[in-house]
Amino acid sequence: MTDADDQVPGPDATPAPSAPGTEVVAPAGARPVDGAGRPSRPQAAVAGALAAAVALAVATFVGALAAPGPSLGTSVGTGLIDSVAGPVKEPAVALFGDKDKAALLTGIVLISLGIGAVLGLAARRRPWIAVAGFVAFGAGCIATGLTDPLATPGAVVVATLFAVPAGLAALFGLFSVAATGSAVAAAGPAVRGTAVVTEWPTQRAATRRAFITWSGGAGVFALAAAAGGRSLASRSVAESERQLVALPQASGGTAATVAVSADNPFGVAGLSPYVTPNDSFYRIDTALVSPQVDPKDWSLTIDGMVDNPFTLTFDELLALPMVEETVTLSCVSNEVGGNLVGNAVWLGYPLADLLERAGVQPGATQIVGTSVDGWEAGFPTADALDGRVALVAVGMNGEPLPIAHGFPARLVVEGLYGYVSATKWLTKITLTTWEAFDGYWIDKGWSKEGPIKTQSRIDVPRNRAELAAGQVAVAGVAWAPDRGIAKVEVQVDDGPWQEAQLGEVASDATWRQWYLPWDATPGEHVLRVRATDGTGQTQTEELAEPAPDGATGWHTRRVVVT
Repeated sequence: MTDADDQVPGPDATPAPSAPGTEVVAPAGARPVDGAGRPSRPQAAVAGALAAAVALAVATFVGALAAPGPSLGTSVGTGLIDSVAGPVKEPAVALFGDKDKAALLTGIVLISLGIGAVLGLAARRRPWIAVAGFVAFGAGCIATGLTDPLATPGAVVVATLFAVPAGLAALFGLFSVAATGSAVAAAGPAVRGTAVVTEWPTQRAATRRAFITWSGGAGVFALAAAAGGRSLASRSVAESERQLVALPQASGGTAATVAVSADNPFGVAGLSPYVTPNDSFYRIDTALVSPQVDPKDWSLTIDGMVDNPFTLTFDELLALPMVEETVTLSCVSNEVGGNLVGNAVWLGYPLADLLERAGVQPGATQIVGTSVDGWEAGFPTADALDGRVALVAVGMNGEPLPIAHGFPARLVVEGLYGYVSATKWLTKITLTTWEAFDGYWIDKGWSKEGPIKTQSRIDVPRNRAELAAGQVAVAGVAWAPDRGIAKVEVQVDDGPWQEAQLGEVASDATWRQWYLPWDATPGEHVLRVRATDGTGQTQTEELAEPAPDGATGWHTRRVVVT
C-alpha cells in the first residue's frame, strides 16, 4: 500500500488547489464549464427581480417628483381594472372585500418581480432579451399611463425614461458582481483551453458575499425610493384644502329634524352602530388611488338634455341651502350577511333642485354622473324626482367628505346600489335618454337598473360562537332604503319565526337595528333572520350571488350552546 503522497491523481480527480492565478494542466476528460463568467440561475433570477423592483421604485419616486397624481404602477393597475373588471370583480371583492385595491397593487408588484426574474434568467445567455423586455415593458407602461385621466402625461414619460435605465443598470450591475472572478462549476474548476483556473473556496465565498451585499443594497434602494415616492405623493393638496372647508349649517332634512336614539339602543356588544363611522365605512370603486381634487379648481357642470346648462364652483355649491339626510348605501357586490353596507349622515344640496334650475327636457330619462377620473354611472331621472333622498353631497357624518368617499362632492341616491348612482369625485351631471348610455358596469354584465334589495344581517352572535346556556342576545341590522323595514324575524333551527325588537330610525332611507333575546338551550343551533320591508314584502329565502343585480337569501349563523 502506497502512502497518500505517492498517489497519482486519476483522470477525474480534482487538482490540488494552487496559488491564486496559477494555471495547471487540465486533467484528462475535463471540459469547459457551461456558464463560466455568468451568474448562476438563482443569482440571475434574483438580479432580475431586484432590477424590476428598482425600476418600479424609481418610477414611483420620479413620477411623484415630476407631478402630482397616480404613480405609474397605479396607472397600469387602473388600465388593468378597465380591461378585466367584468370577470374579476366579484372574485376579488369576495376574497378581499374593500381591500381589493391593495391586493391588486400587491399583485401588480409581484407579477412585475416575476417578469423581472424571467428576464434575468434569459439574460444569462442573451443580454439583449433583458434590454428588449425592459424597453417593451416601459413602452407598455407609457401607453397605459397616458390613458389615465388623472395622470400627467409628461410625468408618465419622464418616470419611465428614468425607470427603464435604472432597472437595466441594476440587472447588469448585479450580473457583474455575480461574475467577479471566474465562475466555478460545482463539480470542479473551470477550464480554459488546456488550463484549469482554480479559484480558492474563500474567493468563491467572497464572490457570493459580494452578490448578497449588492443585492441587499439594491433591495434597500428600491424600498427607500418607493417609500420616498409614496411620501411625496401623500402630500395631498386636496387633504390640506379639505381641512380648511367650513361646512354650512343644514336648513332641513330628516337627520336635522328626527331624533335618533343612542347608536346602540339595545346595549348589545358587537351590534353595528346606527351611524357608521367614516373610517369604517366600506369603499368599493375602481380608483386604485383616490383622486386628489383641489376644491379651488373643482367645478360641477349640469348639461345634456337641459334648457339651461350651467356650472358651479365649490364655493357656489356650498352657498346653496343644504339639507342633512341619513341614508344607507350598499354595494351590489355585498354577499348575504356581508359588510359592504353602511349608514351615514350626508350633508348636501338636493339633486332635484339642481335639475329644476337646469330645466330637464322631455325625454331625458337618464341621469349620468361623471367622476374626475372618467368613471360614469347612470340611473333613471324619475328616481331623482320622486321624493326620495338624492343629493349632491359635500359632507359625511359632520365633516367634509373624506377623500376616499368623494371629496369635494359626490352623489347619494336613496334606494339604488352604488354602481348605478353613487358617483364619487363628481364633476358632471348629464341628462340623456335611457337608451343612449350605459354606465361603466353595464357592458360588463351587470343589470342596468340597481334597486337595493331587502336584506338583513346577524351581527351577534358570531358564526361558530360558543355560548353559555341562558338568555343570549341575537342582534343585527336590516335595510331596504326607500321602503324602510317594518319587521325583522329570527328563527332558531326549524322553530317558529320570532319577531325582533326594532330600533328607532331617522327615516325609511336608513337601515334598522334589531334585537331578540333568545333563551338558548345546550346543543348546536342554526339562527336565521329575515326582514319585511315597508311595502309588506318579505325578503326571499332563495340564495343568489351578487351578480348581476344583488345577492338574495337569509343570513344564518351556526352556534354551539354549552
